[in-house]
Amino acid sequence: MPDVPIIDAHLHLWDPNRFRMPWLDGNALLDRPYDLADFRAATTGLDVQGTVYVQTDVAEPYALLEAKWAAGLAAQDPRLRGIVPFAPLEYGERARAYLDALGAISPLIKGVRRIYQSAPVDFCLQPDFVRGVQLLPDYGLSFDLCIAHRHLANTVQLVRRCPNTAFMLDHLAKPNVAGGVLDPWREQLEQLAGCPNVSCKISGVVTEARHDRWTIDDVRPYVLHALEAFGADRVVFGGDWPVVLQAAPYRRWVEVLDILTGDRPPEARRKLWAENAVRFYRL
Repeated sequence: MPDVPIIDAHLHLWDPNRFRMPWLDGNALLDRPYDLADFRAATTGLDVQGTVYVQTDVAEPYALLEAKWAAGLAAQDPRLRGIVPFAPLEYGERARAYLDALGAISPLIKGVRRIYQSAPVDFCLQPDFVRGVQLLPDYGLSFDLCIAHRHLANTVQLVRRCPNTAFMLDHLAKPNVAGGVLDPWREQLEQLAGCPNVSCKISGVVTEARHDRWTIDDVRPYVLHALEAFGADRVVFGGDWPVVLQAAPYRRWVEVLDILTGDRPPEARRKLWAENAVRFYRL
């Protein structure tokens, strides 16, 4: 296990009895509450010193309520040091009212996320969406990119049109690990990494593998390529709990990443496991 402190830059907590979460329907493992006590149990023995709560794709009428709920959780556990809620950036300038509302909730709100992994590939190039992303520096907010690998090419264009916005790529853009497909994901990830305002979460990889029979060798080329493409200063650890439970216990994912990065210099390991997350999310 890591011999350095851990900041988990991608934590989910939820209660589907409180907020409607359609994507959980029919998922016997995940369609139940996961709370702070569950997370403490899952991380027993690990030096997790801080976390970033990331929105959980609740039905949009609940999104502001989720942000307020997350702020309340932070009052219960000081390790919850940052929040990344939903924001409807596709409304362009009209998204300002929503961003203003978020700013009134808590100073722990450090960025926003608008998932478009299931949207058409040109979703992120809509003029209003681009404008919404361009607004974020005005509010001191970053943008978490939750996309599928097929969105990478257009996401590169989005990022280039928003040079003042800080981006965090979630889950390596969800490559096809289960199928062992590396290209064109590999080249397109390098193009995205060529944009200096983008960082990358090393997260969600085992969930893209075959849940019941993945091996460390299945995920190795994806993790190592992302680490190489983004370099030591622009990668952060993400646990993606409890979504990761579909493929592995939290401790197993931590163990796998620790093995894959065990030969890296101590400074690079400290950056990956904690320091880069602190800097990017201003924790």
